[in-house]
Amino acid sequence: MAEPEFTATGVRIGRRLRSLTRAGQVRISDGRLQLLTSYGSEIDSAPVQAVRASKPWFVPDDRALADVNGTRYLLTMGARDPAPGRPGPPAARRFVEAVRRAAGRGG
Repeated sequence: MAEPEFTATGVRIGRRLRSLTRAGQVRISDGRLQLLTSYGSEIDSAPVQAVRASKPWFVPDDRALADVNGTRYLLTMGARDPAPGRPGPPAARRFVEAVRRAAGRGG
């Protein structure tokens, strides 16, 4: 298995007003986006070409939206990238760029 193109841990994953996990994981690897619970169970996954990721103007900097298989998820990540060598989730902007890059839509 190849190295993941993007990985974020400690991500709050929600659907509408319901929180699915407070310490989940988002991973882009081998052309697929996976949303995982804190225990590693899959919430949803799809090929990155079928995923729409965005950073709407009306949400805080640490949040991104992902449309996966017709379901909209709110992902709460870090407000900014952690310092090199420090743990922590990457910024939501990096997630959106990683989805676009992996899908071949530029970045």
